Order: sequence, then C-alpha cells, then structure tokens
Amino acid sequence: MNCIVCMTSVPDTASVIKVGGDGKGIDGSGIKWIVSPYDEYALEEALQITEAKGGEVTVVTYGPDRAEAALRDCLARGAHQAVHILGGEATLGDSFTIAKVLAAAIKDREYDIVLCGFKGVGTDCGQVGQMLAGLLDLPHVVNVLELEVGDGSLTAGRDVEGGKEKLESPLPSLVTCQKGLNEPRYAALKGIMAAKKKPVEKIEVASLGVDEGAGGFYKVEKLELPPAKAAGTIIQGEDDAAAAAAELVKLLREEAKAI
Repeated sequence: MNCIVCMTSVPDTASVIKVGGDGKGIDGSGIKWIVSPYDEYALEEALQITEAKGGEVTVVTYGPDRAEAALRDCLARGAHQAVHILGGEATLGDSFTIAKVLAAAIKDREYDIVLCGFKGVGTDCGQVGQMLAGLLDLPHVVNVLELEVGDGSLTAGRDVEGGKEKLESPLPSLVTCQKGLNEPRYAALKGIMAAKKKPVEKIEVASLGVDEGAGGFYKVEKLELPPAKAAGTIIQGEDDAAAAAAELVKLLREEAKAI
C-alpha cells in the first residue's frame, strides 16, 4: 500500500512574522521552517497505513532550498522516500500552480493513496488537495477525521453541519486530513541520525513542463501586518463607583460608539 504525502514547510507557529522588503512576502531571516501542522496528520496516517499493510511512504514538497529541513523531519519520523521540487518563491498562496506542480511530479509514480493536510498553515486557502485530485483525476474526500483502508477501497469519516458523514471511495484516492485523525509521532534520535544520510530526490520545476509564472491562480499585491492595538483606557472606581460607571457609559457612547 504505497502512500504519497504532499507536505509544505511553514514558519514555526511561534515565529514573529515581519513583512519582507518587497512588501509581498515575509522576511525569512531568523525563522525556523517546519512541517505544516495539518500535514503532520497526513504523514502519520500514511505511516500507520504502511505499517499495517506494507508499502512505502513518499513525501513530496514544492519549495525553495529551506524546505529540505522539513523533508528531513518527515524522513526522521519514518517516511521512506523524499522528493523536493525546487521553486515556489513566486507562488505564495497560488493554489492552482502548486497543484499543477505537485500533479506533474506525482502522476507517473505508483501510489494507492495521496494524503494532504486540509490546508497549509499561513495561506490557509484549503484548495490544493481538491485541485490536485482534479488534475490527477482521483476521487477525493476532504477534512477526514476517520480513515479505514481496505484492499481496493477506503472508508472515510468527517464532521458535517449537524452530524457526521461516512464516505466510501475506490482506490487510488486522495484524502485531506484534519486535526483529530491521529496523534502525530515525534522523531526519535535514531530516526534523526538516519534521516541525515537518506537521499532526497531533487526536481527542477522546468523539467516537469510547468511554467511557474504562467496562468497563476492569483498574485499578491501587498502584504502588511494588522495595525497595532491602541492602549486601553483604565477607569479608576475604587473611591466612587457611580462616577466610574458614568464615565464608562460616556466613553462607550462618545468614543466607542457602542451605545
């Protein structure tokens, strides 16, 4: 049972984000890049499937040189192979181009299931998995919270408004994974050391026949941080609660326009 996991590397969620000099991306200096948290669920599910049924897990990412660190993390956790499609600097959030690149890299490989996180943390578009399924002509189930894999089909469960839903799909198929599907494992020291020696297959985007700059889904015009919050107003009311209440009402009416 061969699984392909599509992974993206993102800034550590504890990072302080700064806008880059061009105003269209983030300043990457000093940032630790990690496996996107939702992709961790996809990787863990693939590892559990192959541990139970045999086969291999291949992790595929599309990104600049720095994305290799996240690939090594996946290898350390138990992935068998890693594929790094070099590029992506100009495709921030461009779901369709990302899906086209991944599809071109995956289409000729042997697989039974393709797994993705249901969204990449940062751009949060939640579109790549569905687009990839369309380009590969695969049936797909999104936001999966339960997954059972049989010999020629899978059964997936997910939450829907007002209840739960179970779907059956033939294999090969694509699923996008939601938090709660499993508990991702940590890399053991032995795995970390072994991952340093494992080869990573490198692919140039041009060799896939995809032009990163053509037919983009959208482009980023400007990136900016939200405005800083103004300091709050403290009303002292220990000595005269009635006066403090009156002052609060006045501020809510005249400044906040809340009443």
